Amino acid sequence: MKSPITGKEMKLLKERRAIVFRKETFEVLYHFWQGETVEEQFTTTALDEINIGQAYNQFRSRHKLPFPDEIQEIREQYGLSATKMAEILGFGTNVYRQYEAGEVPSESNARLIQLAKDPERFRSLVALCTSLDEKTVEKLQHRLDHLKQMAPVQPPLESYLMGALQPDEFSGYRRPNFKRFVAMVAAFSKAMQPWKTKLNKLLFYADFIHFAKTCNSISGMRYDAIKLGPVPHNFQGLYQLMADQDAIAIEYTAYENGSIGERFAPKDAAEDILSASEMETIQAVIQRFKKASSHDIIFESHLEKAWKENVDQPNRMISYQKYGFELGQA
Repeated sequence: MKSPITGKEMKLLKERRAIVFRKETFEVLYHFWQGETVEEQFTTTALDEINIGQAYNQFRSRHKLPFPDEIQEIREQYGLSATKMAEILGFGTNVYRQYEAGEVPSESNARLIQLAKDPERFRSLVALCTSLDEKTVEKLQHRLDHLKQMAPVQPPLESYLMGALQPDEFSGYRRPNFKRFVAMVAAFSKAMQPWKTKLNKLLFYADFIHFAKTCNSISGMRYDAIKLGPVPHNFQGLYQLMADQDAIAIEYTAYENGSIGERFAPKDAAEDILSASEMETIQAVIQRFKKASSHDIIFESHLEKAWKENVDQPNRMISYQKYGFELGQA
């Protein structure tokens, strides 16, 4: 980028700074363009979104407020438009749409949205709404009855394996989502048929690079730093669950030394759950590492601060906020 003052090329720099949001202070890795002098600093709209997005994420996590994808999921479970959902919650339509687009709701509005996640509590909100037409109310009541009957007795195995559902710095400020994780595995399997060791690193880079671009991971997956590099938390159980559900195919190869190699082959797992931006990140990772061997990608991952500073720690989980913006491959 060229300086609007001197017309000369500027450098993209990052430094730790404090940002104040709603009277609270948050440390972020601030992105800016630097010219020849200290005073010659500029940001773009995209950089502003990354900078304030880091503060938004930490504020939501600190106060346990819903993230945009969770707000959208709550609405979609009832099959409602944003306009109808806003009516029931008593918000203006534009206000509600801004929440789904990334604006941080007030604490009172956030609690009401979280209350709406429970079908029976949402039924009470529907009953209090006087602007809904009779047909919409009837349709909603049927859906609520169905959701009540289908409510799981206990969390599914995938939720247990993915970890805590509350978004935080270790999930890339996204609720862990098994279907999105399966879609990532399917995309890499289709393009590369990677061995398990390589696949683990591909997933790590895709999630962390996307976080560097958007302040959110793709899957909400947590990653551990082990001797062979970053790996998805509980990856063995997750891959076996995918195979049991016929979402992926695992091909096993026995070697003379007694070890077993696992290679991932393509299946018809739905990838359309991922956005165009997320698929763009995955394709960039594929292009970067398509010809790399498992040894090569292990070597690359061992150069990352994300791995070096966590591999010998008791809790080996890697923070997106701390390391996502400083990857060598980002």
